[in-house]
Parts: sequence; structure tokens; C-alpha cells
Amino acid sequence: MNVSIIETSGLGDRSYLITHDDIAVVVDPQRDIDRVLSLAHDSKVRITHVLETHLHNDYVTGGLELSRTVDAEYVVPAGDDVRYARRAVSDGDIIDAGPIRLEVMHTPGHTHHHVSYVLRDDADEVLGVFTGGSMLFGTTGRTDLISPDDTEELTRAQFLSVRRLAAQLPPETPVYPTHGFGSFCSATPASGDESTIGEQRRDNPALTQDEQSFVEELLAGLSAYPSYYAHMGAINSEGPPPVDLTPPQPIDPTELRRRLEAGEWVVDLRNRTAFAAGHIRGTLGFELSGSFVSYFGWLYEWDAPVTLIGETPDQIADAKRELVRIGVDRLTGAAAGDMDELRDGSALGSYPVVDFTRLAHEREAKSVEVLDVRQNHEYGAEHIPDALNVPLHELPTRLHEVPSSTVWVHCASGYRSSIAASFLDRAGRDVVLVDDEFDNAVKLGLTVTDDGQGSD
Repeated sequence: MNVSIIETSGLGDRSYLITHDDIAVVVDPQRDIDRVLSLAHDSKVRITHVLETHLHNDYVTGGLELSRTVDAEYVVPAGDDVRYARRAVSDGDIIDAGPIRLEVMHTPGHTHHHVSYVLRDDADEVLGVFTGGSMLFGTTGRTDLISPDDTEELTRAQFLSVRRLAAQLPPETPVYPTHGFGSFCSATPASGDESTIGEQRRDNPALTQDEQSFVEELLAGLSAYPSYYAHMGAINSEGPPPVDLTPPQPIDPTELRRRLEAGEWVVDLRNRTAFAAGHIRGTLGFELSGSFVSYFGWLYEWDAPVTLIGETPDQIADAKRELVRIGVDRLTGAAAGDMDELRDGSALGSYPVVDFTRLAHEREAKSVEVLDVRQNHEYGAEHIPDALNVPLHELPTRLHEVPSSTVWVHCASGYRSSIAASFLDRAGRDVVLVDDEFDNAVKLGLTVTDDGQGSD
């Protein structure tokens, strides 16, 4: 028996291909199913079953299309309201794929109907458990995605579900979660790249705390999550349309200018320092790197047409793959190449890029307006005195709160602040991007903690 991991690092998720002999089972596939099909082809296996642990809130599933493409049985938790044919499974059901057997365990918490799948061989030995958004590495799935009225109930259910997994499975059982590798579906950041039930008994707060302490700590730690989550459950319930990974239609500089003048979303994928050094005025800078799709989806005006600008066609293709995973399908054009050619004779926009050392020097010499675009809990823990805190995802509707003078914008690493700087620049504001680690601001003594004390 072999378990192959299919990473989707931009969303902090994993899918799995379980194989034995020439048979395969897939768990929680992402929408771009070509990765799964390629792995199955290379492994010389036939996919007979496609399993979902829950109706996903952070991505569009590829399960329905994959099951139809390979003529596999599609397995979805009973109780999830879907508009397509599937096998609805409940606690204790067995998925029999010949040499691969999976037992369904109802593990509510992340959602009401969430299930885990216990992998067994033909001798009934436990070989692993696929926990979806239940037991993660050193944490659990968040419990506030259904509704505020359900959050405490689901948090208590999550506590019991993780305890049930730990009680019923051997300590050496490998744990295979879907979320927890940077996903906003984690209640708190996960730790580690692999784990077992035994390790989780020592490390997971659902297994080291009493129920009330677990509930209070989880609820207190829940932070904001991307707004595009509101659309994912509905798309997955209706049945996602087939994925389209063909390149967006190329557009010329004249059409690019027309779209910018019309106020459309035109997104530059280049490195944030390259964008700052020279970009077509009116574009938004979303560097195509680790957090791209989460923050794009968080700020995106849902169903608005999107034009992509990149250095190469491959960069645009990579961005499209990321975006279709969260259902951004209105990619209406793209332009690749040198900015001098794409600008069509118009002047390029630019703004300075600095570090916290430069900010510290400026603050010594004069008053400086600082915008902190981290989330509220990050700001509350430690921040630069007098900095205005507007979390990135709130910035488009709170631009009027930002001072009209030059603003120095920062976050924890430079990624979120680079997006914020591009929004401010598009709005005609003078901006300085602080592209630096916040730890350096702490080391420089620029910050105060939540008790008002300065950092040493």
C-alpha cells in the first residue's frame, strides 16, 4: 500500500492518491485534476473511488469531474446537500476498493457532516487515517465557517471527534490531513510535515486540554478568513463546472489600456520590487508566490473580469491554475513581455521600496505616517506606535481612512504590504513600501507590545 501526497502549497492543502497493485483511491482532490491523472498514469493504476472528507470551503473540488472522467465512484458525506449523484456515506460505512479498504468515521467539527477515512489492508490492519479538517498536525480545523450560531457547537464536536480518532486508532497510525500547511482552514497554525496518532496525543490541544479550555482557546484564537470562502461551499454543492486550464486570450497594449481606463482588474504578477520599480499605472500588484491565491481571492470583486500581466506565458499559466482552484474563471485576457512594450508609450508608475532600518531613520528625523496592514490580532500583540492599522482585506473599502500624505506601508514580511501599496498607488496616493520582516522592526526598537511597553 502506498500513499502519495499531492501538495497545493498556495492554499495550504494536500490531496492523496492511495495505491495498491493496479487500484487507486483519491482523497480530497483539487480542481486541477490533471495532476492526479498524471500521477495515476505514471503509477499505472486505475482510480476506482474518489472521496471527499467534507464540502470544502477553501477551494473548488475536483472530485466530481475526476470521478466522471475516470468513471469512479464519488463518495461524499451523507448530510451534505449536493445537486449531483454520489454515494452518501455515514459512520461505519466501508469503501471497498479491492485491496484498499476505508472505514468512514463521522468526525464533525470543521463542518457538521465531516468524515474521516481509516485506511485498512485486506487483513484489517490500520495503515493510516485521512482526517480532512478534523485532526491536523498540532491543531484542528477551524469551526466558524458554517455560521456564528454553530461555531461553539462545532468546536465542542471537534474536540470530541479528535478524541475519538485518538482513542480508536493505534498510536503508530499515520495521520493524513487535508488542511494545515498554511491553510486558513486551520484554527491555529499547524506544525510539522508528518505525524502519527501517538504524536498527536502528546501535541494536539484537543488531546492535551480539557474540553472547556480547548473551546475557549480555539474561539479566542479565530481570526479573519478569506472572503472567497463564502462562494466555495455553494459551488461545491451545485457541482463545479469542468476546469479550463487553456491560456487566457492574448491582448495588445491598446486593449490593455482600454481595460485599465474602464476600471477593470488588471493584475501584474511580477516580483513586488519589480512592480514597485516600474508598472503600468492602474494595475494591481499581486506577486505570484506562496500566498498569491489566498490574498487575491480575499480582495477580488467576485465574478469581475480579470486580465493578467506577466513576464512570461508560463507565469500567466501558473497564475491561472492557482485562480481556477478557487473558482476565479473570468480570466478574460493576458499580456506577457517587457513593460516598455506593454505600456504603449505611457509613463510607468513607481514608488520607493525600503526596509525597517530606513523607516527608523526617517522617524528620527520627522513625522512619518505608517500603515500596518496586518490583521488586528497581529497589530494588537505588537506594533509601531501611532501606526494606522487597516488589515489588507479591509483596505479597498477603507482607503478614505488612510492619510493623504505619503504613507509607509508594512506587514509581517512585505507580501501583504506590497499588495496594499499597489492599491494605494492605483488610488493616486504617495506610498513607500516597507519590504522587510517585522522581526527587524522589533530588533530596532520600533515597536511596542500589547501592554504598551517598548521592545528591547
